[in-house]
Amino acid sequence: MMLSGIVLAAGSSTRMGRPKQLLELAGRPLLQYAVDAAAAARLDEVIVVLGHAAAEIEAALTLPAHARCVVNERYADGQSTSLQAGLRAADKLAEAAVVLLGDQPHITPKLIDRVAAVSAEGGRPVIRPVYVSPDGTRMPGHPVVIARSLWPEVAALRGDKGVRALLAEHPEYLQEVEMNGEALADVDTQEDYERALAARAPAERGPTPRHALEQD
Repeated sequence: MMLSGIVLAAGSSTRMGRPKQLLELAGRPLLQYAVDAAAAARLDEVIVVLGHAAAEIEAALTLPAHARCVVNERYADGQSTSLQAGLRAADKLAEAAVVLLGDQPHITPKLIDRVAAVSAEGGRPVIRPVYVSPDGTRMPGHPVVIARSLWPEVAALRGDKGVRALLAEHPEYLQEVEMNGEALADVDTQEDYERALAARAPAERGPTPRHALEQD
């Protein structure tokens, strides 16, 4: 099963007030963590979708041989356009896309591979992790696997409507993979960034290896 990884990183970081993709976290740009995790997972290619400050961000990244950047010129029209740009750039033989967010520095290859493996087993066309709290609250997370059969429907989305909007209309598309622990945190604000700096866990041990552990 050929899998394309798509890292969404085109936003203008309005809540941060500066390109969060370039925020330094223990010597690496924030976006590099998602790229490194995708590169170490069992993905056949990695597509990084850029938009705002694309040239500056691409210049700051270290890309493996099977990764490349594409620029979404319509990023201001909403996240749906970035997802669509990533799918258009995917290899024609790809059977599914694994979608990651570029502002989640704690993503690991094991988590990516786990949701991808469920997709490969022939489950429903959308696979995503869900984190279940002790009180039973379910928090959906990323990465999300989208089978090629749904790409035409994704192409019809507009604005900031993403896969969640599609699932709201078609809950039968979804299969969730239950995870322990808390959902991965986004870095959207200065406070989020300061928490990531305080944690520093993934940064201190360097690029996450293929065998790194994630919540099970």
